[in-house]
Amino acid sequence: MTSTAIVRFRRDLRLHDNPTLVAASDADRLLPVYVVDPRRVGEQAYGGPDSFRYQRTGGHRARFLRESLSDLRERLREHGSDLLVRRGRPADVLPEIADAVDADVLHEQALPTTEERETGAAVGDALAADGVARRTHWTHTLHHPDDLPVHPTVIDDTFTPFRERVEAESTGRDPVPTPDLPPLPDQLPEAGEIPEPLGSVPEASADGRGVLPFRGGESRALARVEEYLWTGDHLREYKETRNGLVGADYSAKFSPWLAAGCLSPRYVASEVDRYEAERVANDSTYWLVFELRWRDFFQFQFLQHGSQQFRREGIRNRTDLDWRWDETAFRRWADGETGVPFVDAAMRELAATGYTSNRARQNAASLLANDLRLDWRRGAAHFERLLVDYDPASNYGNWAYIAGVGNDSRDRAFDVLSQGERYDSDAAFVTRWCPELADLTAVAPDYAREPWTAPREALVEAGVELGVDYPRPMAGLDDRYESIP
Repeated sequence: MTSTAIVRFRRDLRLHDNPTLVAASDADRLLPVYVVDPRRVGEQAYGGPDSFRYQRTGGHRARFLRESLSDLRERLREHGSDLLVRRGRPADVLPEIADAVDADVLHEQALPTTEERETGAAVGDALAADGVARRTHWTHTLHHPDDLPVHPTVIDDTFTPFRERVEAESTGRDPVPTPDLPPLPDQLPEAGEIPEPLGSVPEASADGRGVLPFRGGESRALARVEEYLWTGDHLREYKETRNGLVGADYSAKFSPWLAAGCLSPRYVASEVDRYEAERVANDSTYWLVFELRWRDFFQFQFLQHGSQQFRREGIRNRTDLDWRWDETAFRRWADGETGVPFVDAAMRELAATGYTSNRARQNAASLLANDLRLDWRRGAAHFERLLVDYDPASNYGNWAYIAGVGNDSRDRAFDVLSQGERYDSDAAFVTRWCPELADLTAVAPDYAREPWTAPREALVEAGVELGVDYPRPMAGLDDRYESIP
């Protein structure tokens, strides 16, 4: 009897190191499918207590996803297969497809957040009603949950103990090779066009000031690994340069492809191992894998704590914090008009490109959550819409961490002014995204980073009138943000 399988791609848009695809390829016939779920694209309620509405997917990620799907389709066709694309709720669409091709089983990626798990379970229930099995595979972390020293639902809530145990007691699995793909089913539905744009979201073009154009797809992901590690030989100094703000190669910038699953973290680690064997092993090579373990940590924390991770009180149930709701203040932060150049540059870069560095993200988040004490969830949701490398666990986990309601009990507030002085000493980042302050650097970079401290004559010489050409710092910040008389 001929067996027919469906492989549903989710956040694993690749052929390399994809155990889901390997398992599905045991069938006699195989149909690859991607479902565009409108609930992930349009405006939705955040949900839960004190909810609000927000747009879930912005133009940069919409473009990146379409490019990733186009690349996946091309790579599948090179292997004698294809990609069927449909729009709708997966629990409605997938049973129809299974019936059309007389499928026996659907293979798909297992994911950690409550919403993703509930969506998968709904698909399983709908398929089971028609006698179709559902098989899931964990494919998007460096360490497989089965290989952890303890079950992921009981790991420590602090990263360092988790990392130390994993490094001492867990061995990562080797990447699996790309399988030979079975032929498509005989009764094949029309492949369908990849929506452009995805739903009602206008795609955003790249801004020339961005650090990279970030084109989606497995092909570009593998090329970026080759460029960063091997052609550019940048890995040897990653730890020293990773806090940079301007330029393509101060950090690896693999995160957009990791988030969409165009790139496997196990493949990255295997390339680091090869780099250490062929070129150099040092703190920088270790640190890149260290960052992959940070990413793993948040994925497993969301398995452990479920929807509590998205609540305002967080996993620490912080009911002692008073969160403000000030729409004007939030919009100034979101639009890069806080009057604090280091944060404004970050927010303008994010809006223009879908990306800003981890250092910039942390400072922007800290100003919103710790200085202005605005509801951190709104900031996280704003990042969800804009980030080309949005990953739910990494994004919301890091925001909760900065806001003091997530992992680690330490105060994570950032001194934004000292951070700007340390990481943007020449104000190159600030003036790249706040060009109205550029002429202040001719007097002193400090004045571009903190224009309220500039003497009147310096402001006049630079043609900057605070409150007109560039905003004064927002109300609610401490007295360090007050103008010198």
